[in-house]
Amino acid sequence: MASTEKTIAPGNHSRTYIMIGLMLAMGLAAMDGTIVATAIPSIVHDLGGFSLFPWVFSVYLLVQAALIPIYGKLADVYGRKPMLMIGSIIFLLGSMLSGLSWNMVALIVFRGVQGIGAAAIIPIATTVVGDLFSLQERAKMQGYLSSVWGVSAVVGPAIGGFLVQYASWHWVFYINVPIGIAALLVIGYLFHEKVTPRRHVIDYWGSILLMTSMGALILGLLEGGVDWAWASWQSAATLGGGILLVLILILVESRAQEPIVPLWVFGRRVLAIANVSSLIVGILSMGLSSFLPTYVQGVLRQSPLIAGFSLATMSIGWPVASAFSGKLYLRIGFRNTGLIGAVLVALAGWGFSLLGMHSSVIVVAILSLVMGAGLGLLSTSMVVAIQSIVGWNRRGVVTGSNMFSRMLGSTLGVAVFGSLVNATLVGWFKKTPSAIRALLPKGITASSIVSGSPTSRIPARAMHYVEHGLYLGIHRIFLGLLIAGLLVTVVGLFFPAKPETLEDLA
Repeated sequence: MASTEKTIAPGNHSRTYIMIGLMLAMGLAAMDGTIVATAIPSIVHDLGGFSLFPWVFSVYLLVQAALIPIYGKLADVYGRKPMLMIGSIIFLLGSMLSGLSWNMVALIVFRGVQGIGAAAIIPIATTVVGDLFSLQERAKMQGYLSSVWGVSAVVGPAIGGFLVQYASWHWVFYINVPIGIAALLVIGYLFHEKVTPRRHVIDYWGSILLMTSMGALILGLLEGGVDWAWASWQSAATLGGGILLVLILILVESRAQEPIVPLWVFGRRVLAIANVSSLIVGILSMGLSSFLPTYVQGVLRQSPLIAGFSLATMSIGWPVASAFSGKLYLRIGFRNTGLIGAVLVALAGWGFSLLGMHSSVIVVAILSLVMGAGLGLLSTSMVVAIQSIVGWNRRGVVTGSNMFSRMLGSTLGVAVFGSLVNATLVGWFKKTPSAIRALLPKGITASSIVSGSPTSRIPARAMHYVEHGLYLGIHRIFLGLLIAGLLVTVVGLFFPAKPETLEDLA
């Protein structure tokens, strides 16, 4: 596809207003992440389906993973503003529908609608920063953009915890509406750009294959060992079918005129390593976000508000480290900055793996802070690195591919970790001693464990057994965080010390 002409050279005053609009837009996704994670136990209590709840995150991320490359391409073709506006409107619609959900399946469907809108917000907002600001300015601006996550991490769980305890979990979705309306108004009136549209071909087959292949893999991972055995025809069909569809996807993308996932973004060393690192960042961030509140509430017996704040520290550390990364990579380079972040992530993973059934919430919050700081250094250095080596017409694609990798990692991470917890609980309840079983309410499920609704009627000895099973499942997730942290450290060693500008991208 031929490059697109663009005209956007606002002064400092205009750039300030544009940043406000971008931060408001980013606030949609930021607020959604922290509040929903905090509200999951209450949602499970009302709607049931603990084994399905990982889909609340997975479908949201899966749809984003499939659509982020398309939005990135369309942003390069038609401009950043219209795609950002469309995404924000769809996200608002999905938020309102999610708040009206009457069962877990409906919530999962409406979260998919949210994902359609969110796929435009994060990558395009990040791309606009790359357009407007110099290399020296980008880290600071990315830090401002990331600070939205920190503010949302403090305000979101506080509001979400209050609403969950004193009103209803439905309101954690409605809170997006005023933020979204403000974002639309600011972007609509203050962000101006002119682009010369080019004819384009949408890779529909690539998009369909991406979504179906990832959906099949996620289904197999979540249901294997729970609704059917790993060594069963169902597992073979879903996992084998997913792998086959991935291979077909690669074949289709290699021949597509404008592929949804351009293979060249994975064929260049600097881009491939940045994308692999971003994939692991997604695994780490969603693995922690999805299950840390469950650990704090279901194992440590803390309130939703406390659970929210234990997770909030990650989102505080992330933007602070992101803003600071500019000083680091200008002095020691992108690779070394990313490696420092990777080491912090690995150390946090090691600390989480040592947590027990009676650990201090303060320790949990500190580890979450360290994890966030590591992810902030790692993710920002990688994004700015790849943005700095391509021209404007390719910046949306490479940024979109990096965000795609993160969403793909988040999707697979939630699926794998969800499978671990579900399989652990199923096995744990199957071998419940008869003496303990007699003390448990008939039909107790993981949903009731997490929601805590019947626990006051369960004898302490039996409740300890139930909590122990939940702890064992989440402990496996913490071990997974450690492994992922070590892996991203090794991957970072192969990142070029001085990445060269890519002039001959295909």
